[in-house]
Amino acid sequence: MKYKMYHAGLVLEGGGMKGFYTAGVLDRLLEEGIFFRDIYGVSAGACHMTSYVSRQKGRGRDVIMDNVNSPLYLGPLPLLLTGDLFNVDYAYHLVPDVLNPFDYDTYAAYPGRIYSVVTNIRTGRPEYLLTKDLRKDMKCVQASASLPMVSRNVRIGKELYLDGGISDAIPLERSIADGNTKNLVVMTKEVGYVRKPLSKAALAGIRARYLRFPAVAKLMAERHTSYNASVERIGERVEEGAAFVLRPLRKSKVGRIEKDEARLQALYEEGYRDASDKMASILGYLSDVPYTEID
Repeated sequence: MKYKMYHAGLVLEGGGMKGFYTAGVLDRLLEEGIFFRDIYGVSAGACHMTSYVSRQKGRGRDVIMDNVNSPLYLGPLPLLLTGDLFNVDYAYHLVPDVLNPFDYDTYAAYPGRIYSVVTNIRTGRPEYLLTKDLRKDMKCVQASASLPMVSRNVRIGKELYLDGGISDAIPLERSIADGNTKNLVVMTKEVGYVRKPLSKAALAGIRARYLRFPAVAKLMAERHTSYNASVERIGERVEEGAAFVLRPLRKSKVGRIEKDEARLQALYEEGYRDASDKMASILGYLSDVPYTEID
């Protein structure tokens, strides 16, 4: 099958298990043979982009469905034993190497640029880490998906990182700055969603946990404001023609940490269906964008 890699950006929001919507969208794009020169994955978006780039349709869904109810994969046991809600060795080694094998070679051969969006907890700034070879760069994906409070800090080089959603939840502006005049943005929060501020108790816990890294507490205190402003800006970018957005129309029953397989499957199907319903519009939107054919 010939694929078209459009000289455009693909921006993937996080959202924990709400990323099942993204998994459905990406599988439909795979069927249509659509790729993008620049891909920006945040948290769960970073995890799902890997199976998309490796052309393993269904793998993003299957990884979670096959493992989510294992007490060794997710939950209080790994949090107690390792300090991570998601068992790092299980999720980033046992799964791709044994349980749900990952096609490292196809991924590494991708001719575009793949970015895992992370937050530098010293500076409080987002960083966009090239994630070219997952045999060497898996920590970039891990860092992007390391939720504050329930994950250990991830060291890459001399710096420590956490979830990219803390500092740049939907990095459309970064993609535009990188030269992408058109972008497909996949959001996991439903139309009309407004992020609310954290409670005083939650903020107090964050300040205590990240006493040495005050930038984290500052980001979390301001996160609702920055997120809501970014969504408003995305709306403006849609009007300008710089973005085409796919997102759920209504609130899902799926929580950030969800184990109900029926709910997860329904959200996956919603993403797949939305992408199918809007495929003609997506192709029309990209019709004047140069592309490279790849095998």
